[in-house]
Amino acid sequence: MKVFRTLAFALVAMSLILAACAPATAAPTEAPVVETEAPVVATEAPVATEAPAAGLTCAEPIKVGLISDGSGPLAIYGAHIFRSFMLGMEYATGAAGSAGDKFDLTQTQENVFKIDDCEIIVYVRDDGSNAENTATVARELIDVQKVNILVGTVSSGATATLQGIALESKVPLIVGPAAANDITGVNFNEYTFRVSRNNYQDAMNECVALTQQYKTFVQIAPDYAFGQGSAAAFRDACSLEGAEFVADDIFAPLDTTDFTPYMEQIAGSGAEAYIVTWAGSGFVSLVQAAKDQGVTESMALGATFIDNVLMPTFFANAVGTTAGILYHYSAPQNAANDFLKEQDKARYGVMPDLFDADGMNAAILVVEAIKATNGDVNGDALKTAMEGISFEGPKGTVTIRPEDHVAIQDMYIMKLVSVTEADANFYEYVDTTRPEPPCLLPEALKDRCGALPYGNLSGN
Repeated sequence: MKVFRTLAFALVAMSLILAACAPATAAPTEAPVVETEAPVVATEAPVATEAPAAGLTCAEPIKVGLISDGSGPLAIYGAHIFRSFMLGMEYATGAAGSAGDKFDLTQTQENVFKIDDCEIIVYVRDDGSNAENTATVARELIDVQKVNILVGTVSSGATATLQGIALESKVPLIVGPAAANDITGVNFNEYTFRVSRNNYQDAMNECVALTQQYKTFVQIAPDYAFGQGSAAAFRDACSLEGAEFVADDIFAPLDTTDFTPYMEQIAGSGAEAYIVTWAGSGFVSLVQAAKDQGVTESMALGATFIDNVLMPTFFANAVGTTAGILYHYSAPQNAANDFLKEQDKARYGVMPDLFDADGMNAAILVVEAIKATNGDVNGDALKTAMEGISFEGPKGTVTIRPEDHVAIQDMYIMKLVSVTEADANFYEYVDTTRPEPPCLLPEALKDRCGALPYGNLSGN
């Protein structure tokens, strides 16, 4: 049985802006005293009771900035984020926003929600997965719109840019769906939190399935932070499961169009399976080169299952195989996921896709953070509230690990049974994992890691 693993990544960026809010309280009433004629007998004064809290009230609207890809190479994944973030805001606040039941980026770039008497304005921006565009729209959101929280984005490279701006402005950033280890590793700062998984969690989930079928591996990945981090994570996680890597990891430029020389290296490695980490359109050329060089006939492809749209194209010959996936709508059984399934289908005509859970989780985290601070949108108050917070989303309980702000969450192992079923109902559920990756903070921040394994899963 082959095990397939393809990492297709997209980032969704969301930003929340909060204006000062405070719960209203009522003063206690004066206790009455009842007097009678002599002898005077005073009745016992009734105990003053505090009026019920009136909920959040805001002097100014709370503002959130959501950044994702609406027009660039990862726009297929940006679409997941735009729709699911709005559905998540509706789920968490209890009512649809001002944009109506269906959010359309081409029609509006704002959507207004309410928590009690607090208005929350979500400003939406398209960065095209271009780091320069990301910086431009992020500064506009912070300097002009005065957002209090940022959310985004799909590209790990663009997210690194966003992190620096958030730190400089002391505006909390919620990352999704970018997956690079570096986001909560070497690029960590106290204002960055993620709801997306990282490379290590992908690898730990996939290696559980992969090493049950194969023992020798070689891998190829794009030559930038996302690919390098993924390769390191797979080598570590699969090795702990008993795998042997028989060749050095192969890195190719992200803009590679001819993968022939790389496939020649893979074919000559002698491995039973080759692990592929790739995001974007280059994957098409990679798969074609693998076919042309006979790699697909002689070796198994180790890749995580990907989004619903591309599964029939790249995994049509993989029916019957088992692999990991970060989310498929058919796996979790909970109220938030039920809402996401029902509303995605009813409003957008599709079932939730690979990153819909990330978008919804980001929105829920925004609302839970606002509630936890009683509407205090100061950056320090918000980051304190988010460290260690747990909330319920479409993947069940998500916990923001206080040491490094990694999102501990469920992931899934599924068996592919079809690529033609309606509503992308492709899988049979196998298992749920909950990977606890190592702490990857830079040496200067190692003390934050506490008792967590540092640097790799063995901690050595």
